[in-house]
Amino acid sequence: MAVIVALGAFLMTLAGGWTAQRVTDRRHLVLGLAGGLMLGVVGLDLLPESLEAAGRPVFGVPLALLLFVAGFLVAHVVERLLAVRQAAHGASGGRNGGNGTDGRDGAVGRAPQVGMTAAAAMVGHSLADGVALGAAFQVGGGMGTAVALAVVTHDFADGFNTYTLTRLYGNARKRALLMLLADAAAPVVGAASTVLFTLPEEPLGAYLSFFAGGLLYLAAAEILPEAHHRHPALSTLMCTVGGVAGIWLVVGLAE
Repeated sequence: MAVIVALGAFLMTLAGGWTAQRVTDRRHLVLGLAGGLMLGVVGLDLLPESLEAAGRPVFGVPLALLLFVAGFLVAHVVERLLAVRQAAHGASGGRNGGNGTDGRDGAVGRAPQVGMTAAAAMVGHSLADGVALGAAFQVGGGMGTAVALAVVTHDFADGFNTYTLTRLYGNARKRALLMLLADAAAPVVGAASTVLFTLPEEPLGAYLSFFAGGLLYLAAAEILPEAHHRHPALSTLMCTVGGVAGIWLVVGLAE
């Protein structure tokens, strides 16, 4: 049953990526929505899950929160190091040259490796979703149904964010589509793997905490500023709020 539900997540992820690439003429709205979805996933889904799973204190602070901050800092350091390396090689970007892209699909001068790393983390998150889905069905039908609703619905956001992040940092459309396909397949692989083994709760929680920190950095420091840079419109802000509210609705329905 878990694998069948994961196939639904596969289709929802592709639908999210398809939506992201079809609305390039409203890029600021896409980025505003993506930022809201990412904030919602971090604050309302990933962090609460990880606090429950990896909540033991380390020197007075829950391990999940330490890893959350570490994920944020690692994302910041990696992005800064890549930017310094880019500047050292004289990469000033351009319409289609260097590491830059045209104004429609990405930001000039950004390092494509950051987008690929972020997308790979999204794939890892989707893989963990599939494992959680399989484990939930092992616990019982009620738990499986709740987790299935959450996974299938927010995988639309995962697909949307995976494609948007990859393209925002100047990667070619082909790379973005490959990462989208990997993200779509990840829940199916994760759910199928639970037939063979069960992932311990603490390592899963630790991973989710670290990933949440990195995702928050990308949303707050990159996605949302880019969304409002050229179009500081109320509609962009409403898309961000709508993204957060949408994740809240999904989490609430899954409880």
